[in-house]
Amino acid sequence: WILHNWNDDNCIKILKNCKEAISGNGNKKGGKVIIIDIVINEKEDRDEMREVKLCFDIVMMTSFDAKERDENHWKQIFTQAGFQTYKIYPNFGFRSLIELYP
Repeated sequence: WILHNWNDDNCIKILKNCKEAISGNGNKKGGKVIIIDIVINEKEDRDEMREVKLCFDIVMMTSFDAKERDENHWKQIFTQAGFQTYKIYPNFGFRSLIELYP
């Protein structure tokens, strides 16, 4: 629950470092990055979950010059950081588990 504290450019830098860590040093097996963070989904979020997520969005904007993101926005960040595949599991109340694969 870290990336929502950062703007897009810093998220990309953080994720590039993560990708290098799991892909580097001749690691042929690969690996994955696990993220637990908010994914705004206006079509599927229940009203109370949407409100919580949008309140967090306001806090992130005013406190950290950051924001909560929807799946398309996350996908852009993952792609720019060099990840090929991701999976999102919305199992943690207002947070989701995200797996990234190089």
